[in-house]
Amino acid sequence: MPITKVEKVWMDGRLVDWDDAKVHILTHSLHYGLGVFEGIRAYATSQGPAVFRLTDHIRRLFNSAKILMLDIPYTPDVMVEATKETVRSSGLDACYIRPIVYLGYGEMGLNPLPCPVQVSIAVWPWGTYLGDEGLAHGVRMKISSWRRHDPNILPPAAKGTGMYINSSLAKVEALKAGYDEAILLSPQGYVSECTGENIFIVRDGRIIMPPTSAGALEGITQASVVTIARDLGYEVVEANILRSDLYVADEAFLSGTAAEVVPIRSVDDRPVGSGEPGPITRKIQEVFFATVKGEVDRYKEWLEHVR
Repeated sequence: MPITKVEKVWMDGRLVDWDDAKVHILTHSLHYGLGVFEGIRAYATSQGPAVFRLTDHIRRLFNSAKILMLDIPYTPDVMVEATKETVRSSGLDACYIRPIVYLGYGEMGLNPLPCPVQVSIAVWPWGTYLGDEGLAHGVRMKISSWRRHDPNILPPAAKGTGMYINSSLAKVEALKAGYDEAILLSPQGYVSECTGENIFIVRDGRIIMPPTSAGALEGITQASVVTIARDLGYEVVEANILRSDLYVADEAFLSGTAAEVVPIRSVDDRPVGSGEPGPITRKIQEVFFATVKGEVDRYKEWLEHVR
């Protein structure tokens, strides 16, 4: 999906013009992929733009940096305020937000320790990631031939930049085969996650999601869905899921900041349930979208207003 330019990008403590937000060709992270990032959304509400679970996202950014031994030169509070400042400067009512921490120009080679740690935040308008049709009627999924990486090769708990080569390979494979999205399995053969989303199945009224031990990133939207589902009275459990469990699920859906909450209509050409979004998926989707617009009092603390 093409990026629409906005006026400013936050870089290392100040707002710069969009076209001036540049890095050197010898930026360390460009060559070796060592960096961390977040995907966050701001939504239009009756009180102006509000960022969904901003502090939780920034906390995860710092956790990712800690895992990869990147020392962010700002406090979490500064990053929260910088994000709000960047959203305000855009003039947008709703936008996608990308904070990124990367190693800059100054040293080359596999030792990252001497490199300067730099931080940027960009925002832009970004609609439904998997399309309006997918949101309404569900997406077609493929089990990828690419496995989710082993936790002792690359730590899945960190949202690291270079680690998403794994996701891109799976995504391209799925798209070229005619599907909307891919599902990756763990090295042990259990369902892990999608290329950029967490996954849930429904069996006999119970909602099941893969554990982090299967390589799934702890999702902010995932955690929101779990809270919403339990508050609606549904049982939610973590358990290992086999690919055959996907085929015989009553319902399945995915969640993520970019994708939001999207039904799964089929996996490997096998319809999930009736092949249309099920009632539990629909109810969670309904409450989630009302929540991010500030229409559910119970979850208003998840929204951090920028003005």
